Amino acid sequence: MDSKIQKMARVGYIAKGGVYAITGILAFMAAFNMGGGQTSGKTGVVNFLQKQPFGNALLILLALGLLCYAGWRFFQSIKDPEHIGDSEHGKIKRVGLFISGLIYLSLAGYAVLQLINAGSSGGGNNNLSFLSGSLGVVVFAVIGIALIGLSIHKFQKAYSKNFLRKFNYKSITEEKRRKLVKNTGYLGIIARGVVFAIMAYIFIRGAYHSNTNDIKNISDAFDFLQKSSYGPWLLGLVALGLICYGIYMFAMAKYRQFND
Repeated sequence: MDSKIQKMARVGYIAKGGVYAITGILAFMAAFNMGGGQTSGKTGVVNFLQKQPFGNALLILLALGLLCYAGWRFFQSIKDPEHIGDSEHGKIKRVGLFISGLIYLSLAGYAVLQLINAGSSGGGNNNLSFLSGSLGVVVFAVIGIALIGLSIHKFQKAYSKNFLRKFNYKSITEEKRRKLVKNTGYLGIIARGVVFAIMAYIFIRGAYHSNTNDIKNISDAFDFLQKSSYGPWLLGLVALGLICYGIYMFAMAKYRQFND
């Protein structure tokens, strides 16, 4: 694989890791009422960075990194450099990679909009009145079912430890670093599985009650956890898992191996 593509992927993994690490830190702070904490998800990371010293410079770097990650996902989906294949399972996986690219492209676009003062400081308005009625019920049900599939996939991925196959362990000489890669990946993937499961429940509940005017996101999952029994502790554990996932992405940036 071309070295420029590999560099693009590694930069993208760093940007994605930063988004998840900051999301987890802010959610953990919110869980225990620490100053500055918030549960607004990925768009909240953009708003948080913009408020920091040299915020615009940080947003430029984030947007470029997310564009790199989106580009890598599109490359994986279209060019299939790692030979995922055209089987039914392969096609589903490649479609998922393309959708992932679109998600991170939109987040990069949101960061750019914030830079030119065209975005809203509140993370955008998710109200979509055209989804009311039977169309909204179908859309929410489909999204909920898809999220159930994603959640199951994440738990299976953690259980099988297949995520370790992406690494070149020969380049990781220290046992502590190997354990760090393994444990942060394991905990981070489980945390994402939990978030997807909660979002699936929220979407399916919305479809069942015909409450489909608002597209849900990770902040809704955080709010669900926070309002449940033992809310702060549950939210805190998931937040720590997302921080672990961010660290795992940093490890991906450094140690991931690419198939030729």
